[in-house]
This record gives sequence, C-alpha cells and structure tokens, in this order.
Amino acid sequence: MDSEHQPLASSTATELYTEDAPPPNAPAFSHESLDITGKSPPHTNAWYLPPKRYVIALMTFLGFANLYALRVNLSVAIVAMISNRTIIVNGTLETLSGPEFNWSQQMRGQILASFFYGYIVTQLPGGFLSHRYGGKYVFGIGIFLTALFTLITPLMASWSPYLLIGCRVIEGLFEGVTYPAIHAIWAKWAPPVERTKLATFGFSGSYIGTVLALVISGSLAESTAEWQSIFYVFGSLAVIWFLLWVILVTESPVGHPGITNAELDYIQNSLGYSEDQTKQVHPPWLSIFKSAPVWAIAVAHFVENWGFYTWLTELPTFMTHVLKFHIKEGSFLSALPYLVMGIVVFMGGYFADVLRSNFGVPTVVVRKIFTCGAFALQAIFMIAAGYLMSRVAAIACLTVAVGIGGFAWAGFSVNHLDIAPQFASILMGLSNTFATLPGIISPSLTGVIVSNEDSSGDWQIVFYLAACIYGIGALVYGILASGETQSWATLPGGYHSYNEDPEAD
Repeated sequence: MDSEHQPLASSTATELYTEDAPPPNAPAFSHESLDITGKSPPHTNAWYLPPKRYVIALMTFLGFANLYALRVNLSVAIVAMISNRTIIVNGTLETLSGPEFNWSQQMRGQILASFFYGYIVTQLPGGFLSHRYGGKYVFGIGIFLTALFTLITPLMASWSPYLLIGCRVIEGLFEGVTYPAIHAIWAKWAPPVERTKLATFGFSGSYIGTVLALVISGSLAESTAEWQSIFYVFGSLAVIWFLLWVILVTESPVGHPGITNAELDYIQNSLGYSEDQTKQVHPPWLSIFKSAPVWAIAVAHFVENWGFYTWLTELPTFMTHVLKFHIKEGSFLSALPYLVMGIVVFMGGYFADVLRSNFGVPTVVVRKIFTCGAFALQAIFMIAAGYLMSRVAAIACLTVAVGIGGFAWAGFSVNHLDIAPQFASILMGLSNTFATLPGIISPSLTGVIVSNEDSSGDWQIVFYLAACIYGIGALVYGILASGETQSWATLPGGYHSYNEDPEAD
C-alpha cells in the first residue's frame, strides 16, 4: 500500500465513525460528498469516467436483476407448462394441444417452494464465507452456478417433477449466498453518507429483473420457442453477466487497478477502517444472537418478504384465474407492482440519505420512518385489494401494496451496515434466513387456503393474512430497531482513519 494510504494514530469509534450527524451540506449521491474530515475529495476523475464505487453499484444492480430473473421465471413458465396450448385465430381462442404436465395444485406449490428449501440453508454460510474470504466471488459464483442449473431446468422437468424440484433446490443453495455476499462488498466500498443509495440501487435490480422476467417470460411462453426458451434465455444472460463481473469488480477499493487516490482515500476516510483491520476479526456470535436490533431487522425482513414472495409466486395464477387475464396480459400486469417497487427502492434510498446527510435526521429515525411507514401503508392497501376484487381496483391496490414496500428497503435492508458494518454479511445471512421462510411457507399455505383457484373468497384470506403480518412487523421494528454501531461491533483498538491524498494540498 502506498505511503499516503498508511493509517493515522488510532481514535475511538465514536470520534471517527458516526452516521447520525454527517456533514449538513453533503450532496446526495454525489462524487463531491464530504468525507469525515469535512473536506471534499479532489476532482481527479475525467467527466466520462464515473467513480468506481458507482461501477460496482451498476454491476450489483445487473447482478440482482439476473438473480431474480433466474428465480421468478418459473412462476410464469409453470402456468404455460400446465395450461392448454392455445392460439387466437380471427379473434377466437383455439386450443392446439392439452397441458404438457398434469400437476396438482399441491405439486405446483411444492415446485414453486422448492427453491427456498435450498435458499434458506446457505444464508449464514454465505455470510460467514463472505466475511472470511470476501464477497466478490461468493456473489458472482452463486449467480453463475444458478444460471447453469437454470439451463438444464427444461430437461429436468421433462424427466420428473421431483428432478425439477431437486434442480430448484440446488439453484436455491447457490443463490442463498448472494445477499450476504453483497453486504461484504458494501462494507468496503460504500461511504456511510452514500450507503443507502448505493445499496438500494443494487437491490432495485431485483425488481427490475422481476419485471423483465415476468414480461419476457410471458412473451416467450406464447412464442413458437415455447416455455423452454424462458430458461435458456435467462440462464445465458446470467453467464454473460458473470464474465463482466469478474473483469470489472474487485473485492475492495484498495485492490482496484483503476481507482484514483482521491476516491480510495475518500472511501477509506469515510469508513474509518480498512480491509486489513476487519480481516481477522471473529464474529461475536452470542452477542449477535442476543441483540434486539438484529432481531428487529430479521422480523422486518421476514415481513416484507411475506408479501413479496406470496405475490411473486402466485400473482400470475391470480391474474389468470380470478381476474381472467390471458397469460400474456397476466404476466405483464403481474410485473407492474415490481416495476413500481424497483423505482421506489432506489427513490427510498436516495431520500433516506438526503434526510441523513442534508437535514441531519438520525439514522434510527430514518430507518423506522421508511420501514414502519411502508408496512402500515402496505397493510391498508392489501386489505383494500382483498375487499375490492374488480380488475382495476385489485391491480391498483396490489401495485401500490407491493410497490410501496420499496421504501422499507431503505430502512431494514441497510440497517445491518449501521449497527455492525464489518459483520454486515453475517447479519444479512441471519436476517435473510428468516426472510426465506415466507418463500417456503407462503406458496404451500396459499395452495391449502386457495382450494379453488377461481374463488375470490379464498384469495381474500391470502390478502388479509398478509395485511396482519405487515402490521405486526411495523410494531416490532418500531420498538426494537437501532441505527447506532453496537458495542459488540467495535473493532479492537478503535477505528483507524487514513491520510488524504497528498496531491490535494
């Protein structure tokens, strides 16, 4: 490491690491943001070369887009796999052939839930591996191997529904490491004043990927290439992304060959610690499991994913059977809530950091406003959706109910980095373990509740149950959440700051 990057004398964590009072005039999502010394980093990047942390954010966005495309494509494909093959001739719907697979509702529920059987297993291991070895390859390889199994999904389905279930379980195992891994990257790349924006921009790719997967999958299922092409297209795109990820992304700023000294010192000054300081720190497992703020995040994560996973897997079916949309129309309308959510996730992150940096609102207040406020509004609109079952009303209410959950992601999803930045990957693994349970429980429970797919009364129960869960989540997070670095998360000897770039003087 160059001499200008050597650490200064140690200081206490409270002196060098605080988030509740960032500089009042720091611009939001800007390369000009102030570091903890109150001084702007020098302008050494050419105008056409964005800061490397923004390149990381873009690649993360595309990674999550691929991740969710690989996850949700089956939700549309399975409708085509069990439906009659039809075509519209002169305005008349004609049946070309019967369904390719005669699976029961319970079997379909098991197939849709099987991904999460694997996904839940590797959350904590993914967090530990990312903490120990870094997040770059854990995140990238997780998506790459998921893509490979996606490419063989049609073959597995043609042989046996149980082989299809096994394939999806394995995909879940590999995807399970990705969310914890990305927090290991942001712990090294994201300055606190930009943390929410950078992280939520990456997370918003999940919902854009969901939109693209639902819309494109509907068109592919209706094409001459049929449902098999859904898995070939999205699997291939994810492989291409992985190659770019390996080339463009490094584990930490200090290892990036193209980063400027100005950006490197800005990031490390802002964080107040280096990669070397956190490398050999062992997680305080007992303190983590006893921490109320950690469990507040886990509960909030579970609650948000309950509604998200319920409609991620069931909305195409609801659109087709209750609202009587054709599969192509239904896949487009099913995507609408996630388009709104993708936009809201990024907007929420932007405004959250504006409140923290420009207006000095304490981090804990911002996290609770965005999380609890989103849950309360989601509960209201979920109840309205269950009460109003007309096409327009149901679509409007579901779009708002699902979409507004994006604001919650500017709260709980970044909260791991607030309370224990160097252990954020482990905390994300823990919270996402609990947040995966809805993916396992919800499709199966919905299959039991909705005994008749055409019954609006059965679906109303699903709506009202989700509303109750949102209400409980708002209450728990509002009471237990914190925005402060926890005592068990301070580094031995305190945090170390870094000298600024000598060329700036």
